[in-house]
Amino acid sequence: MYPEQAPHVPAQRAVGVHQPTPLPPTVPVAAPVVPVQPGAVPAVASIVLPDGRVVTGYAINPVQPEPVAAKPPVSRAAVNIALGGVGFAAVCGGLLMLTTFIAALTAFITQLITLAAVIFGGWIAVQVFSAHGHGKSATTVNIRRAVIKRNHFHI
Repeated sequence: MYPEQAPHVPAQRAVGVHQPTPLPPTVPVAAPVVPVQPGAVPAVASIVLPDGRVVTGYAINPVQPEPVAAKPPVSRAAVNIALGGVGFAAVCGGLLMLTTFIAALTAFITQLITLAAVIFGGWIAVQVFSAHGHGKSATTVNIRRAVIKRNHFHI
């Protein structure tokens, strides 16, 4: 089934070692700064301080945030109706699950009762049919000759 057990030499492969080549460090080159004239020259403002000094500079308008779009108000009635609908759906779902659980439990109990009846009926059948015929001794009472005294049979 197998070829002859001959010692075999492991295959020899040429193994090449790769050395990583270091990369030259990169020096970030700063882009030349080119002065650009603004589209419109702002007005120069001068302010006289209380101590008499004069400060001159460009007036800077404060940056104002963009107005937030106003949300349309939602009426309380709409909120109450929505919450009522969610609550009603939750109650209906819970009642449906409860009804399903009760139906399943009823079916399970019915199956247990049926199983008990089958087992008990089978046990009764074995008791009745095993007493007759198979050569076992059984006491046969002739009811026509029996006398009942104080709920006991006397033959």
